[in-house]
Amino acid sequence: MATLTASKKPSQAILEEYCSSNSNTTSGTTSPSSLESPTAEIDKDPLAQQKGVQLPYPFLPTCLAKHDSHFIERRARQFPADLKLPLLPPESACAVIDAQDKDTPDSWVTRDSRLVRLTGKHPFNAEARIRDLYTAGFITPTNLFFVRNHGAVPKVDFERAEKWELKVHGLCANPTTFTLANLRTRFRVVTLPITLVCAGNRRKEQNVVAKSLGFSWGAGGVSTALFTGVYLADLLEYVRPTKGAKHVVFEGSDDLPNGPYGTSQLLSWARNKSKGMMLAWAMNGLPLEPDHGFPLRLVVPSQIGGRSVKWLARIELSPIESQHHLHFHDNKVLPTTLTAEQARAEKHWWYDPRYLIRELSVNSAIAYPNHDEILDTSLHAPGSTYALRGYAYAGGGRRITRVEITLDEGSSWRLAQITYFEDAFREVEEEDFGVDPIYGVLGTNEQGENCFCWSFWECEATMEELKGAGSIMVRAMDESLAVQPRDMYWNPTGMMNNWWFKVCIHDLGDGQLRFEHPTMAGTQPGGWMQRLKDQGLDPAYPRFAKGEDAKAPTVLEVSRPAALTIVMTNPDVKRTISREELESQEGKEKAWFVVNGEVYEGLGFLEKHPGGAPSIQLVAGEDATDDFLAIHSPAAKQQLADFHIGTLVSSPSSPPSTSEKETDDLGPGGTFLHAKKWKKIELIKLGVVSHNAKIFRFALDHDEQALGLPTGMHVYVRIRRRGEGEGEIVQRAYTPLSDAQNTKGFLDFLIKIYRPCPEFPLGGRMSVEFDRLVVGDEIEVKGPVGHFEWLGHRTAQIHGHSMPIDEIGFVCGGSGVTPILQVVRAIFNETSSEDAEIPDVWVLDVNRNVDDILCREDFERLDEVHGSGRLKMHHSLTGKDVPNDWKYSTGRPSEEMLRAHLPAPGENKLVCICGPTTMEQTVKTLLSKIGWDLEKQIVLF
Repeated sequence: MATLTASKKPSQAILEEYCSSNSNTTSGTTSPSSLESPTAEIDKDPLAQQKGVQLPYPFLPTCLAKHDSHFIERRARQFPADLKLPLLPPESACAVIDAQDKDTPDSWVTRDSRLVRLTGKHPFNAEARIRDLYTAGFITPTNLFFVRNHGAVPKVDFERAEKWELKVHGLCANPTTFTLANLRTRFRVVTLPITLVCAGNRRKEQNVVAKSLGFSWGAGGVSTALFTGVYLADLLEYVRPTKGAKHVVFEGSDDLPNGPYGTSQLLSWARNKSKGMMLAWAMNGLPLEPDHGFPLRLVVPSQIGGRSVKWLARIELSPIESQHHLHFHDNKVLPTTLTAEQARAEKHWWYDPRYLIRELSVNSAIAYPNHDEILDTSLHAPGSTYALRGYAYAGGGRRITRVEITLDEGSSWRLAQITYFEDAFREVEEEDFGVDPIYGVLGTNEQGENCFCWSFWECEATMEELKGAGSIMVRAMDESLAVQPRDMYWNPTGMMNNWWFKVCIHDLGDGQLRFEHPTMAGTQPGGWMQRLKDQGLDPAYPRFAKGEDAKAPTVLEVSRPAALTIVMTNPDVKRTISREELESQEGKEKAWFVVNGEVYEGLGFLEKHPGGAPSIQLVAGEDATDDFLAIHSPAAKQQLADFHIGTLVSSPSSPPSTSEKETDDLGPGGTFLHAKKWKKIELIKLGVVSHNAKIFRFALDHDEQALGLPTGMHVYVRIRRRGEGEGEIVQRAYTPLSDAQNTKGFLDFLIKIYRPCPEFPLGGRMSVEFDRLVVGDEIEVKGPVGHFEWLGHRTAQIHGHSMPIDEIGFVCGGSGVTPILQVVRAIFNETSSEDAEIPDVWVLDVNRNVDDILCREDFERLDEVHGSGRLKMHHSLTGKDVPNDWKYSTGRPSEEMLRAHLPAPGENKLVCICGPTTMEQTVKTLLSKIGWDLEKQIVLF
């Protein structure tokens, strides 16, 4: 094995020495003389001589390089012995395709079978067993380095790698697209030892206590490597951030359901070279393997692994943090008072910046004794000792300052000896290391006193001490005096678990001891935590002390938030309600509905219901169990107890409820909609109206089938979510764009897409799901629903009561224009009748920009063909981009605007409103001030 030469030896000589030392490898290996000089460009470019390096062979991961004619077996070169640096892993990169990856998108990626798979076959997430990890030493072999993938590994071959581009743009004076060659020659190449840790490290322990939202990492979600690349700070200096830039946003190239993985850093941190953030193309002197981000990745020391974006393709200088899906929906420590179910259902928690994780917390674990290791103390002389060993790390560049061991559950502690391998790199002078064609220079001089790596600890315990102990526990402290806690902080994501690491000792008799770790990674069985739980004890509060010091462990039932029982009934309610009562007029008027056999009154909650009153009215007088349980959070389920009025009982004479009756399709002559039954419709056509609006056409059962929707009423729609929260149901009422009275065989929905943005990080939950639909997808509908219907002949029906209409005004915003278009269309279609008398119609349509105005041509056509001046259409824009020739209003609805562009209050007049909730409430308040009767003359669609 060759060693790196620290002298000023020419680069070509270093290359020849390297290639010579690896010449007895695989067939296809060529001599250096057959290769084009790898240093030719450096010799021509003075800047490259000062800053960059040229790689001495085609720099490809093993799974790609082994097929290349220039392949050299991938073994890292050791550093010269006189530098006294830790040994690099001697093993070559894995060249074997694991059989478990067959028939997966990663069937081309080489992986070591020693890794423990945590998420089945795909996507690949894995860690090494802690025994293998520790034994491998300070620098982790690439083959055993933990892997966190969210989907398939991007397949980057030699050609794509050669053309790989990193786009840097946004708020910077010099936006640039870099190739890998640009990075290697424009900036100084550095190598740093860095420990990466998954935020989920040790999550299996949390999952045993109560299932979190994440899969079960053991204590092997941590690894250390020598990363080679360029400083992020140097690149940022080159592109020159401009005023307003506060965040650096990074995006990978992985193809995920909700877009590529992305996250961000504070610009002030990213520009600080002492924080060591790098753009790396190599680890341990070899190309990045595909699982680790080939050909380029971000490496962020001392922060959670989720900040080190792999397959890096884009960097943006931005005034706001990353808006990527997984930037919000991952890497959070949510409050321990939340259950996992609540966190999944109540999305606002994920957008609270207080719960974001950046820096690692102090942590440690025990590697030896290993799980299920047997120690025969009888084979050792009195006074003999056993070396307890493990690792410890901290975040934010902080140094581990002490590691403490207890054999009596914390009553007393002893200090362990700590080895800081990282310090060996600090002690090497730059001139002694030189400039290497692969490693560049050591970058430890720039990191100051920051610590980026784990440390190893060791503590001796006598055989007698171990025989008398019930457990071994370890805790670490960093230089900020942060110390690992005794008790677990359970949280819905299961992240940042760092309570004391505890190993149970079993006395087998005859001097033999068996050691039991808390858990085994992934689905592997074993560990004292699951054993205690199976015994009905709470693994969050174990007791291992022997003899008189032992106390009974806490009983399991008392402690965990995930075990919370949700009570949806009022124990004081004793009333029984028959099915006849439920389906009576009273039951429908008071919006009685059934969940799990219990009856609830929804009347008092209609105005407050987040899903709108129609979603309750639609199930009045029937069983709503499936819909309610599918879409409501635990908090909403608990709130249901306030509306509990009785228990449903059946009698032999009671007929089945409407919801239980089988309903047959009526064929082409019958209408499609059913008020009590969800029916599937298939997307057959998709049209784009604008940058944020689409028309979705769905097929009915038969080409000549009518929808069966009265004018002014709505269709209730539900969609099962994809991606994050997959299977969760979202639903709301919509009015079709298509003419509900005259169109057959299909219906069109005009949907304005409210995508996530800084002001509204969640976006519109329902419209985002519409945006994901593709032709062939299905959604479900039922109806009609609503309390307004246009009967024709100057008559409307509101809440079942008819009302003559002489003048009618409409105020709408966004896609709220569609129910108004239905009514206006029906009104003006009556002009075809000679004796028709139609009311005067006023429409005020409020939008942000001109491009956001929907159905404008439809209204203009109606006025031109039928209106005879009776349609008074007016617009207002609330955005900044108002055209110079704009002849309408600007700004949100005001009292002056409503007086000018709606009818004056009076008898037989009505105003209908449909738009965002804030607009509806503002308009209602202003109309009341003008003199409208809110109870009788205002309708909210």
